[in-house]
Amino acid sequence: MDSKPTILLVEDEDSMREFLEILLARNGYDVTAVDSGINALPVLDTREFDLVITDLRMPKISGLDVLRASRDKHPHTEVIMVTAFATAETAIAAMKEGAYDYLTKPFKVDEILVTLERAMEKRNLVRANTSLRAQLSGRTRLESLVGRSSVMQRVFELVRKVAAARTSVLVMGESGTGKELVARAIHALGDRSDAPFIPVNCGAIPDALIESELFGHVRGAFTGATADKEGLFTAADSGTLFLDEIAELPQGMQVKLLRTLQERTIKPVGATRESTVDVRVIAATNRNLDEEVAEGRFRSDLFYRLNVIPIILPPLRDRREDVALLVDHFVHKYSALTGKTVFGVSADAMRRLAGHHYPGNVRELENLIERAVTLTSERRLDTHDFPDLGSSEHPIVAEDLEIPESGLDLDAHIGRIEQALLRVALDRTTGNRTEAAQLLGISLRSMRYRLSKYGIDGDE
Repeated sequence: MDSKPTILLVEDEDSMREFLEILLARNGYDVTAVDSGINALPVLDTREFDLVITDLRMPKISGLDVLRASRDKHPHTEVIMVTAFATAETAIAAMKEGAYDYLTKPFKVDEILVTLERAMEKRNLVRANTSLRAQLSGRTRLESLVGRSSVMQRVFELVRKVAAARTSVLVMGESGTGKELVARAIHALGDRSDAPFIPVNCGAIPDALIESELFGHVRGAFTGATADKEGLFTAADSGTLFLDEIAELPQGMQVKLLRTLQERTIKPVGATRESTVDVRVIAATNRNLDEEVAEGRFRSDLFYRLNVIPIILPPLRDRREDVALLVDHFVHKYSALTGKTVFGVSADAMRRLAGHHYPGNVRELENLIERAVTLTSERRLDTHDFPDLGSSEHPIVAEDLEIPESGLDLDAHIGRIEQALLRVALDRTTGNRTEAAQLLGISLRSMRYRLSKYGIDGDE
């Protein structure tokens, strides 16, 4: 179970301190409350918090002193200032010292809760990128990309070359081929490696929210916008924004993204002015964007802007010489994660693994190994550790590839195969659409469309 976010509350007014302590505890925060800045300093000496909420005006040691002490000892802790005596000068001073936000008493409950939520989002983002940099420190930074095949060696070489550039990159390949790993490697090998890497799944964000997610919004821009929100472009400033499933982006947002890429500016929803951003964009898709452009579903001008440097990842079935290397990599990885001593797989198991079609590509192979290592009690994986491998073989058989003398309806034929795979995925996940979409390596939006197209039911 995840631990609760921790907050140090510094407030010298008893009633306000008690009110905030109860409010925050009820909303899932682990609160440590003190009644003065003097008592806050020793707490900060011994413990790091996710957030600090401090009153500004307190005797002897002010909220600005608490802010400075927190920034000195714990630079990634976000600090929110609260005061009943707000002036432009004090607000500017607090923000210059590194405060995340500034709230004026009396404030609305929703206002402080939304501010806390946004501050935690930023805190988690910083923590995730710090962890990523730590993982990559001292490595070749291509370690997570595994392959000895000539086609993957060409990919590795291209990644090294484009990392030093600042142009947009379009990574193409089937679901599960490792497009995000390539994007992370490009970021880690470039001069932006110390800045944020922000991944965004364009297919997972509702159309009504995607503009606000990417560009942010100002308070009052729409119903429910109770505070300013920083967009993902701003969060990725000086770093890299990875736009996965770019083909899922609505047409209206394609226009706005194109302008941002051309002008290097963004305008939050409801704002009247644009601001500049320095963000490298890496996009990815499992679709054929040439076809999407031809069909009018994707703007040609955005395609050309994104497709400055294309990187095409091959499906696993086209680089079978890498299967054994990947199996060894994943066995070692999940042996370490589970604390088990698993040395590898038997020759029979390796033959079955090497002969599998892998519609889910590397992600499917990784899932197979993870499950096998987790469940095994042996030191070597064997065929019985992969009970579903036979049933999950590529479903196309010789009969499917025969063309009658009279010819056939190719779309209808492919449709029948697609329906069969959708039903198998739903059966395996007991009707759960989200899990079935993950199993097939497609977005939930695409899953819903396909199920609706064929009139197939599934649980939400």
